[in-house]
Amino acid sequence: MPRVSQDQLDARRQEILSAARACFARHGYEGATVRRLEEATGLSRGAIFHHFRDKDSLFLAVAEDDAAAMVSTVAENGLVQVMRDLLARAGSPDTAGWLGSQLEVSRRLRTDPDFASRWAQRQAAIEEATRTRLGRLRDAGKLRDDVPLDVLAEFLELAYDGLVLHLAMGRPAGSLSRVLDVVEEAVRRP
Repeated sequence: MPRVSQDQLDARRQEILSAARACFARHGYEGATVRRLEEATGLSRGAIFHHFRDKDSLFLAVAEDDAAAMVSTVAENGLVQVMRDLLARAGSPDTAGWLGSQLEVSRRLRTDPDFASRWAQRQAAIEEATRTRLGRLRDAGKLRDDVPLDVLAEFLELAYDGLVLHLAMGRPAGSLSRVLDVVEEAVRRP
């Protein structure tokens, strides 16, 4: 039997994550049965669970993958850029899957204490990246200094949560780009 390279294993893992993201988004965590995951990935249960211990681990990996991408964007370009990227991709299948994952994370945070405990570290990384970036902007004189950084960070997080909910509900993007301009202007130094 030929040996599979690490690159091939990593590529397969990413394929599984992508298909599982869409399946979780479409059916929710409970509705994304193992059979549906098999259909979505085109792989057997054994092939899927070779890479992930169980369905819960697979869902957490999808959510962690999304959170890592978000932390990277926040660290480089800020939370408003995450919102702009999300808005630019509104309506695409990738965004629908991402939104579905975000909503499922939110639901599980409210209903599953074990998940909430495991997720706290990921949420803290996003919050820390946001606050660190805001601190750098304030130090550079680009951010308003009449409002505490924690309040500015919470304002941006609230705007982000609102945008996610707005798009997840299927509401039109319309002039949301201009709304994000207002959000950005609200935290910048006049």
